Amino acid sequence: MNLGDLINNDMKFLKPGFTRKDLLKIDEKYLPELAEEVRAVIIDTVKKNGGHLGSSLGVVELTIALLRKFDPLKDRIIFDVGHQSYPYKILTDRFDRFQTLRLKDGISGFPRRNESPYDHFNTGHSSTSISAALGYAKARDLLHEDRHVIAFIGDASLINGLALEALNYVHETNTKLIIILNDNRHSISNRVGGFSTMLARLSSNNFYKSIKNSIRNKAGIKYSPFFEKFRDTFKFIMKPNNIFDELDINYWGPFDGHNIENSEKILELAKNYYRPVLLHFNTIKGKGLKEAEENPTKYHQVSPMGEKKSRTWSEAASKIAEEFAMKDERIVCFTAAMVTGVKLEKFAKEFPDRFFDVGIAESHMLTMAAGLAAGGMRPWVFIYSTFLQRAMDQLMHDIALQNLPVVLMVDRAGLAGSDGDTHQGLLDISWGRPIPNLEIFAPCDEKTLKEAMTAASKRNAPTLIRYPRGSIPSENFDDDNPSTAKAVPLPASGEALCTPHFQSPLTKGRCLEETERFGREVEVKTALIGYGAAVKIMFEAKKLENMDLYILNRIKPLDFVLLDEILKTHETVCTLEESYMPGGLGEAVGARIAERNFNVKLLRFGVPDVCVKHATQDEQRELYGLTAENILKKLHED
Repeated sequence: MNLGDLINNDMKFLKPGFTRKDLLKIDEKYLPELAEEVRAVIIDTVKKNGGHLGSSLGVVELTIALLRKFDPLKDRIIFDVGHQSYPYKILTDRFDRFQTLRLKDGISGFPRRNESPYDHFNTGHSSTSISAALGYAKARDLLHEDRHVIAFIGDASLINGLALEALNYVHETNTKLIIILNDNRHSISNRVGGFSTMLARLSSNNFYKSIKNSIRNKAGIKYSPFFEKFRDTFKFIMKPNNIFDELDINYWGPFDGHNIENSEKILELAKNYYRPVLLHFNTIKGKGLKEAEENPTKYHQVSPMGEKKSRTWSEAASKIAEEFAMKDERIVCFTAAMVTGVKLEKFAKEFPDRFFDVGIAESHMLTMAAGLAAGGMRPWVFIYSTFLQRAMDQLMHDIALQNLPVVLMVDRAGLAGSDGDTHQGLLDISWGRPIPNLEIFAPCDEKTLKEAMTAASKRNAPTLIRYPRGSIPSENFDDDNPSTAKAVPLPASGEALCTPHFQSPLTKGRCLEETERFGREVEVKTALIGYGAAVKIMFEAKKLENMDLYILNRIKPLDFVLLDEILKTHETVCTLEESYMPGGLGEAVGARIAERNFNVKLLRFGVPDVCVKHATQDEQRELYGLTAENILKKLHED
């Protein structure tokens, strides 16, 4: 069923072909009905496709008011993150395509400049809107253009260092800027920190709000010079202190973000105001869907309806961390507003004094973890690979250079699916390999995950453990077919290079093969070397054609003794990794071949130097050749 079939009989305003021009024609008294139709379309689509539900449901009325008072083709509306952009997409000429949200070749779940002329800045990570809007505003001034610039930011995003840096610089730009603060009192989970306390205080000052509203009603919609002077004096005496006024950004609010008529009046005032202004709107996250209003954390992002739920890597990693914390009181856990995403809810309850949710502040998180490590604790930082990008300097400068025992539990490493190009976890290997003192593990099953975490807990140096999005294998890979997994004979040195099970957590690799390899005539000419999520693909390839499999648990440092034996004893070696190929395992193997002048052909499989578009993980793997069939095809082509 397409969207047109869905709405024809039920929708009064949202019909096929709906555009923003139609929005402007709707009588003001019918706008609440339109808001409910927008919510219905969002709920129906997200149930089918998955996506960020709560934030978008909360800003429907505010988005309607915004699009009626500003021209989104001429003016520049910059969304922060973009979790709240679904109503905007529906109302800016994308209604007919909205059913393709987050699907391959469909519209993105975030603003994208190449998707629509209404989208003016690509987003996905938080706290970029004010900086980008300041850039747009200064470009407008320098080019002598006539347009408004609006930054639309949530209360959780406002606490990030980038947003604070931008707020600090507004005064220096000497330009007009409108900042809309959508305050729903949540990030993904409850917001944290002193900023949230200040916003709550502003929102709850009913005496100030009642007097302010009385004065505004008597004064009318336009400010006179006398009224402005009186207003500023009144604010100084009566209003709670806030950082915005201190930064020379005029603060107005708070206002009810679900009252379309009043919101339009406030936005009209802001259009005619000549200074930077911040408009503080209170909204309800998940509004219109009872279960989302009651549990905004759970309904921040939802999976497609009917998607099978199974035990995830995140759940396995958090459970192991709990076990370790029971035995070692020095272990503390960090997350940056992702307690549910990385499944640390139970840890937070069991060890409240040793759990830190710092909000959307990844850079601060890593440096605070470094301070705790320097102070004698053992910090474990649970973070998505894509968000680790926001704190790479802290990883290098504050953790690695001081060789501190901080463990980075890097979730959603690899292809991350339908969140799109801003959320893929493809850089941690390429960026992490050159960092001094840092060891990198990439387990392929729960057994190797625990081994890697055990090794990390014993190191007095930094460790990065990456694991993919999705379900963890129900069985260990090397136990799938025990009859075909044999230990490799010991080489002359007596050191076990590769066994079906790790001899210790620091053993770097293992092989699963039907024939004994070292010191014997080569019977299998091709070897596959891979790690992490790629191991499943390796097993699928082996089912189709006999080849040796070498599973690496530790990516840095590599086991060069093992690697050299592989390169000596095979005609073709294929590296397989769910990461960017530049800077990855394939490059490391290629460099070793060149250095030692091995006579072996190398085929590399991984993600090329591209921005990965939204699709399912399997569709992305198919697109970039990370399949058993493609491996065999390339082998036979060459």
